[in-house]
This record gives sequence, structure tokens and C-alpha cells, in this order.
Amino acid sequence: MGKTIYVVDGARTPFLKAQKGLGPFAASDLATQAGRALLLRQPFLPSDLDEVILGCAAPSPDETNIGRMVALRLGCGKKVPGWTVMRNCASGMQAIDSAIANIQCGRANLVLAGGVDALSRAPLLYSDTMVRWFAGMMGMRTVNQKIGHFLKLRPAALLSPVIGLMKGLTDPVVGLLMGQTAENLAWKFGIDRKQMDEFAVRSHQRAIAARDAGHLGEIVPLVDGNGKVYAEDDGVRADATLAGMAKPSPFFDKKYGNITAANSSQITDGAAWLILASEEAVEKWGLQPLGKIVDSQWSGLEPEQMGLGPVHASTPILQRHGLQLSDIDYWELNEAFAAQVLGCQAAWNDEAYCREQLGLDGALGSIPEDRLNVDGGAVSIGHPVGASGARIVLHLLHVLRRNRARRGVATICIGGGLGGAMLVEAGN
Repeated sequence: MGKTIYVVDGARTPFLKAQKGLGPFAASDLATQAGRALLLRQPFLPSDLDEVILGCAAPSPDETNIGRMVALRLGCGKKVPGWTVMRNCASGMQAIDSAIANIQCGRANLVLAGGVDALSRAPLLYSDTMVRWFAGMMGMRTVNQKIGHFLKLRPAALLSPVIGLMKGLTDPVVGLLMGQTAENLAWKFGIDRKQMDEFAVRSHQRAIAARDAGHLGEIVPLVDGNGKVYAEDDGVRADATLAGMAKPSPFFDKKYGNITAANSSQITDGAAWLILASEEAVEKWGLQPLGKIVDSQWSGLEPEQMGLGPVHASTPILQRHGLQLSDIDYWELNEAFAAQVLGCQAAWNDEAYCREQLGLDGALGSIPEDRLNVDGGAVSIGHPVGASGARIVLHLLHVLRRNRARRGVATICIGGGLGGAMLVEAGN
């Protein structure tokens, strides 16, 4: 990169697991509360920002261009542009990358960038049959016509809504749910149920340990309209055991599969923000950065193997900087599914895959376990699709700082057959 891109500060909400019904916060509420807490501790005003960029994969119909909506709610004023980006699971990372691009070309010096989703509020939709019925009703003119048309209504069409979230988590090109693409990786690399469940238990254990040690300082509490405080990620299970993980049945391939709700990321609501700054902005406001973003990469691959996106996005970064997997001090690899993270490790360790798919001379090896997702990941914390890409970048910088380490990679798989990665460094 040309100009140095600093990450000044960041904050996220607790990630709230979707229960049976709407979550307590709309997406704009989540982003506003996290953004307000973050901006209140800065030496500049919200109106001093050059722009606000918010990633969101599933905005509500009444929150169109949610980035602009939240910017106004944060008090940035009418002159600060706010806009929205969408790159499925990496929408939050795309917001950061868009901010980088604008700082690099001189259009901005100080940007608030992040991501949000309230997946518990994904809508129920009418089926095509029901939509056509409503359209036909609109064309009826007389009472008799309307009665006749009403008698054609079949209760099954009315009472069988389309689950919007399931549509969103299904690849429209290959017709596979994201979990089915993860089953593909499990089959390809021989990853069994026990390995997946062991990974899931470890994710919960690490998240609990991080909470107990005070290593999640980027979280700012949420408060609902009744004054109830939400202070922690509520999907993390202190009682997670291998025996408990073995109980749920496979969800995506009920006959032959091994991926369950328990060894998959959770359906979650949450928001995460970072403040990005140029060197000029750091000097102007006397800022003390968490670190800087050194490089970023987007890559494509087969949609039916989308979980290997981190392998395809991270490898070019390593090549550009002359690094091996073991040269990276810490990794945040988003845990869409336990099988998917294990699949990435297997792909890097597979000589044939590295030669044929990555153009390498041989296998790269694997990420040391004590450097990968050391505080848990989406299997335990949750995966609010639009926010996760921003969360892993922010948390990685905190991990580097507390361990006095230098270099990290945040990487994520993306529905549609994509991968994203960012190389970051701690400190100035």
C-alpha cells in the first residue's frame, strides 16, 4: 500500500444469538449504540469524520442505505457521507477495504467503517404462488369477482412462508446451503464428526477463557428500551462438552452429513466498528493507533467450496510479503463452520491442492493451533454476517497488542465462492 493506514480504535456490540423470534435490536440500533460509545471517547467530533461506511448483508426494508441512516443517528451531520456495502459474510471487511481505498487516493483521512446485521429479524416472505394470488386480487373489480378469487385461495400457500434467511444462506448459482458447501469440504478432506465437535468445544472454551480474563475489551454494552443491559456474547456455552456436541443430528445432510447446528456458527445479531485514519489525521488529532493495515486481498473459487476462501485470499498476501504460515504471530479465521476451518488447514497441508489450486511448489503446512482464533470464534461467539469481517480485524489487533506480537492475518470465507484477508501489524 502507498499511504500508511492506521486503525485508531474500534468497538463492537455483544453478539446476541437469535432465539425464537425477533431480537431486541434492529440493525441500525446495534450499529448506532456501538458507534456512539466509540465516538464519545475520541478527541474529534462525529462531524469531523470524512465518511461512514457500513457493511450489511441483510438490511431491513426500512433501513435502506443503513450506512447513511446510522451516520445521521450518530450525529455526523448532513455533510458527512454515509453509505452501505455488501459482500455477504465479508461486508464488514469490505467496508474497511473501501475506507482504505478512499484514504489511499486522498478522498478521506478519517473514516468510520464496520459492519452489522440483525439476522433474527430476517423476514418471512410470501411464496410466488401467494404473490400471484395477491396480484390477481388487485385486478378484481366487482364483489363477485373478489369472492370468486378468494375462494381460490389455498391455505397451504398462505401458511407456508419462505424463510428469508434460508434464501440468503443458499447459493443461487449452485443451489447449495452454506452448510452443504461445508459438508463438501468435510468429504473432500476426510474431516469426521468428532474432529468438528472437538473444534466446536475448543471454540467455546477459548471464548469463556477470554471473557474471564478480560480479553474482550472491545465490547460495549447494549441497552434496550426497557433499560435491560446486554453486556456479553450470549451464545457462548460454559458447559460445552464433547458428549453434548455429539447429541444434535446433522442439519444440512441428514443422511450422510456430520455438520450440526452445534458445530456451525450461530445465527446472530451484532455490529462492529473501526476508525481508520491517514498519517495526517493521526498527527492532527494526536491519535494513538491500535495498529495498521498492511495489505488486503480478495479471491474467488468454486462456490460449492466457498469455505476455502481464506486459503485463496491469504496465500497471495503471504507470497507478496515473503511469509510462511508460521511467520504470522496470530490468525483470526472466521469460523463459519468447524469443518470449514479444519478444511482450510487441510488444504494448506495438502500438496496436491497447493500445487493445482494455488500454484505453489508444495504444501504450505498448517497454522499452529496456539496462534489460531485464540479467544474463540463464530462457532461460540456468533456470526452476524455483515459484522464478522470487521470483528475479526478489530479483535486481531487487540490480540497482537496484549501479546506484544507484531503481525496478524484476519481472513474470512464468503458465500458465492470468495475469500477475503487482511494483513495487519500492531502499534505505530
